[in-house]
Amino acid sequence: MDFIRANTAVVAPPHVPEIRLHLADEAHELWHKTEEELQEIGLPPPFWAFAWAGGQGLARYVLDHPASVRGHSVLDFATGSGLVAVAAAKAGAASVKANDIDPFCEPAVRLNAALNDAPIIFAPGNLVGSDLPGTDVLLAGDVFFDREMSAALIPWFGQLAANGVEVLVGDPGRSYLPRERLSFLAVYEVPVTRALEDNEVKRTSVWRFA
Repeated sequence: MDFIRANTAVVAPPHVPEIRLHLADEAHELWHKTEEELQEIGLPPPFWAFAWAGGQGLARYVLDHPASVRGHSVLDFATGSGLVAVAAAKAGAASVKANDIDPFCEPAVRLNAALNDAPIIFAPGNLVGSDLPGTDVLLAGDVFFDREMSAALIPWFGQLAANGVEVLVGDPGRSYLPRERLSFLAVYEVPVTRALEDNEVKRTSVWRFA
């Protein structure tokens, strides 16, 4: 937790000002390190240190449509900073779990949950392929950026949806988004930084996995 505090500042993501997170920006050394430099110090790419467009869009949708999670058991898959999990807790979910394989995500999520008075349980490990008993809603922000990962997620999300889990996806037009499997719910213009994206605003859509 000390590492996270030292390399981030508490700020509100621009599209979700109701939520505060420990995030990195140009003022922090973490922002300037290359992937090779991070590997040298044993640090995975710090996805937890940024509010990605897909997560911001999905968090905005959950806050604007609280009925999507209210009273339900929610899992925020590939949670990163925990942004979407916090949004679900604020929107009235009965319980919220945040999952990620990055060990740095757990302290980041705990810090961010405490900042927002959000009761969140961190669930570590690779859950892909699991049946997720007791889960009503799975939230996934910005997960279709990698070919191999997407190839694993698409059949899993499909099986969960077939079993009655509501699978909601936030995505800013990543390369491997399976549009043919999705039902459109909403679209947002999400402010981002050129250091992370190819534009200063990303058109981000929220979808239901069919």
